[in-house]
Amino acid sequence: MKKQLLLILTVSLSAVAFAQTSKELKKHQFVSGLMAKLTLEEKLGQLNLPASSDFVTGAVSSSDIAEKVKAGKVGGVFNIRSVTKIKELQEFAVKNTRLHIPLLFGMDVIHGYRTIFPIPLGMSATWDMSLIEKSARIAASEASADGIQWTFSPMVDLTRDPRWGRVSEGNGEDAFLSSAIAKAMVHGYQGDDLSAPNTILSCVKHYALYGAAEGGRDYNTTDMSRVRMYNEYFPPYKAAVDAGVASVMVSFNEIDGVPASGNKWLVDDVLRKQWKFGGFVVSDYTGIPEMTNHGVGDYQTVNALSLNAGVDMDMVGEGFLTTLKKSMTEGKVTLAQINKACERILVAKYDLGLFDDPYRYCNEQRSATEVFTSANRAEARKIAAQSFVLLKNNNVLPIAAGKTIALVGPLANAKENMTGTWSVGADNTKSITLLKGLTDAVGTNGKVLYAKGSNLEDDAEMQNRQTMFGKDIPRDNRSAEELIKEALAVSANADVIVAAIGEGAESSGESASKSLIDIPEAQKRLLKALVATGKPVALVLFNGRPLTLNWEKENVPAILDVWFAGSEAGDAIADALLGKVNPSGKLSMSFPQSVGQIPLYYNHKNTGRPLTGKWFSKFQSNYIDVSNEPLYPFGYGLSYTQFEYGDIQLSSKQLKGNQKLTVSVNVKNTGSVTGKEVVQLYIRDVVGSITRPVQELKGFNKIELAAGESKNVSFEVTPELLKFYNGDLKYDWEAGDFEIMVGPNSKEVKKVKINWTK
Repeated sequence: MKKQLLLILTVSLSAVAFAQTSKELKKHQFVSGLMAKLTLEEKLGQLNLPASSDFVTGAVSSSDIAEKVKAGKVGGVFNIRSVTKIKELQEFAVKNTRLHIPLLFGMDVIHGYRTIFPIPLGMSATWDMSLIEKSARIAASEASADGIQWTFSPMVDLTRDPRWGRVSEGNGEDAFLSSAIAKAMVHGYQGDDLSAPNTILSCVKHYALYGAAEGGRDYNTTDMSRVRMYNEYFPPYKAAVDAGVASVMVSFNEIDGVPASGNKWLVDDVLRKQWKFGGFVVSDYTGIPEMTNHGVGDYQTVNALSLNAGVDMDMVGEGFLTTLKKSMTEGKVTLAQINKACERILVAKYDLGLFDDPYRYCNEQRSATEVFTSANRAEARKIAAQSFVLLKNNNVLPIAAGKTIALVGPLANAKENMTGTWSVGADNTKSITLLKGLTDAVGTNGKVLYAKGSNLEDDAEMQNRQTMFGKDIPRDNRSAEELIKEALAVSANADVIVAAIGEGAESSGESASKSLIDIPEAQKRLLKALVATGKPVALVLFNGRPLTLNWEKENVPAILDVWFAGSEAGDAIADALLGKVNPSGKLSMSFPQSVGQIPLYYNHKNTGRPLTGKWFSKFQSNYIDVSNEPLYPFGYGLSYTQFEYGDIQLSSKQLKGNQKLTVSVNVKNTGSVTGKEVVQLYIRDVVGSITRPVQELKGFNKIELAAGESKNVSFEVTPELLKFYNGDLKYDWEAGDFEIMVGPNSKEVKKVKINWTK
């Protein structure tokens, strides 16, 4: 019987392997046959990705892009938002080009398409891969229903400087957590079959090191050792590649003195040869011509440099289209390189099924019935509530039923700001404000009073910079004193005050770097006045980055960080404020006390003179004006209940070779309500051939416990989790002592030591 089962299994596996081989052979034959028919100009056209020059429906043939499409000079287009327009342009391309090759349509679907989820930094605070994957799955389903086939997401740049605006688009400071998120996002977008009409190509970005921009200033220089690259900044990109991501976007910054868009070591050596990436590489927006500003060559030179590096598609620059033929005749690039780049683009289109049916993503019925549905919005509401991080709570939250609530602040009724940055597909007129969400939730069982209280900023121009792209918060022309006076009058009649305060939606995001990351002074004055009333105050913090909240931490009774929670923000925040949902988010990025501490991250190295006692200590590594500690550490987040951690239990304290270590801890909900807790495992390699971090996240488990319930949470540790790149960039683990740490965040951990020999 066993032999029969084995035979059946072998035959089945062989059949699967044969089917896969046959499928790949068919694809190769099709693409090779098509390549043989293409002229050089048409091949270069496939490498060209212009932005949409939007057109009126029914007038595509007279639009700016029509002539280029007809001439075979366009491989794809991005940022067209209408299924009708996409279908019209696709039909124009298929019917009017010589070989009828369909276009690839892309868009920045970053944290949702029409149904908007929390900004990625907020999503990472859920520490829940199933929710993160679900958000990407819904985004792919909606985008594909509207004709989109390709998203420029996920962004997995490691970020340790909150001055950099694009921290809002990433997953924080830790490579292990970001790698898990990268895998979840890629699978959410691409599913198991790219030819299915509800999946889209994923594009991991920005490769590489973009989050380490000097001074936290966007597009700025980066410079680091290769040991740091491989151990800290590369892993999330590689995780996306290992998950099968279809495309990679190169970054604006330089690496080892060569811009990423033309860096052969980065693209060809690491991405393709070391990591075996088989998809296509696209530049960022005009990233190739911008290399001339870096000082590595003229327009023709930098385009040849980029192709030689292994970049396949030119976003907006059009230099591949206009210069590569000349470079080829001059021997600066080869036809084989052009062919390979073109082939990769055609393979992606084949995998999407566009050659079988160019219109499979242009289904008006799906667009009308599957986008921004009540079911999707309900999921977005649930997911948003899981992203909130309770930073402080002195028995103010949740707000009991029947209370009169004063809702005060410029973000309380700012509908256009709820979706945050990079929500290009959103219809912000349908977003739920906190005022609406809280009013609806309270209903007749209490009362909500509202006052704006302040403008976002005292300076109108400064406010305008943070409310661009339709995210305006109309200014109130009354004086600051008048606005605060009204807020205090409203608050006088309330039992509790909810202060909706923080950043504007475009305070973070691309080209939104800030040198100071405090709450704006206009809002801080308001907050101080509200706290001075002596009434319970809950600060609902809207932000796209960690902020310096020293005064707030000391003086405000409760702080709930809600990031920018998406189209359903108001309802989700109301759920948390009123206790329908118990906050369970944990920070994925440390909050500093001062910008002077930046870069600040939990998994730092030790120094030869580490601070061993209390701050301040002369001739040890510390500041004289502020401690080394973050205001809120990585992994931190409170709950409406309390959790008690037992002692760490180990399967063994002495291990050898490929043995497995089981680490377990008992966690008990000692409070009075059900709550979720993220149990975190950290490891320190005590002695290494190169210096090792003081701790590294190596596991996490999000659990739910009823009041009084306890659960034994276990982690399996193998030598694979102990590996790192040594000074020779060899990836391996080293025998010796290790500290095992478990706790609710990176700061509050219990420790035990083990020894592991080879």
